Amino acid sequence: MKRNYILLLLSVFITCTGKAQLVDVQADYNGVGDCIFSATNNSKAPVFLHINFADLQNTTFPETLPYVKRLTPGFNSLFTLQRNLDADIPSFHYEIKSFRSNPMADVDLNFPYLIPFQDGEKIRVFDVENIDGFAGNSKPDSWSATGFYANAGTPVCACRNGVVVEIVGVKRNEDSQSWYNGWNYCITIMQPSGTLICYRNVFDKQKKLNVGQTIYAGEIIGEIAPGKNTLEILIYHHSLNTNGLLFVIPQFVIAEGKNEFVNSSTEYTVIHPNSVRGLEMTKRERKKILGVK
Repeated sequence: MKRNYILLLLSVFITCTGKAQLVDVQADYNGVGDCIFSATNNSKAPVFLHINFADLQNTTFPETLPYVKRLTPGFNSLFTLQRNLDADIPSFHYEIKSFRSNPMADVDLNFPYLIPFQDGEKIRVFDVENIDGFAGNSKPDSWSATGFYANAGTPVCACRNGVVVEIVGVKRNEDSQSWYNGWNYCITIMQPSGTLICYRNVFDKQKKLNVGQTIYAGEIIGEIAPGKNTLEILIYHHSLNTNGLLFVIPQFVIAEGKNEFVNSSTEYTVIHPNSVRGLEMTKRERKKILGVK
């Protein structure tokens, strides 16, 4: 016996209703009556799946609640609802949602983010006045962004490890269902916490990035786009219980062993300590990328 359930990926902009589904959720009953859940992520980037069960009969849910699972591109095993002994097959009601970021992100507010320019550069910060166009025609009730002055062509580095989820150049594609925001010249990366970091006014001129590619802290991801003289950074994630986005105010590394909230009255010298760059690397990655054990 097989039951297939189609999942529409929810976006801050649009609920997908008519085109190819980004995620398929499937429940298969095996020969002993257990119900095996799996999901296929049809996109090239990770997404998060939430399944909320109610009225479970003839079984118990084996996972921690609320159930949120990060889906890698392609097939993902989820869990099995085992049939109770001498009972009928499991039956249930449930709700399914998906998110482009972790709606239960465990955010470390003291995490040391690298200033996103090359070692030794001197930079100044400015207060971002608005984020018009970020969420299409809507605007978050509250938000946070960090702005840096920089000339066009200046290399931009990743503040933290992550996976590339969107690369946008001079114009966006027409598939608005795939958009992470409404801006051009923008690179968005999913960080290990499941939060998203958006680098606005950044251009991948050399076309070295691909969706799904792993990026390491301090790695060059692009340059300030033509005609632009600022870089804006937003860190945010979705919420399981509300429709809005939750924004993170990052602390940046300003000296060895010191990170703080940056302000517009201070000039900063960029420093990328290996101790910070290697925080989210494996031992093999540290040896290969940083040349340290």
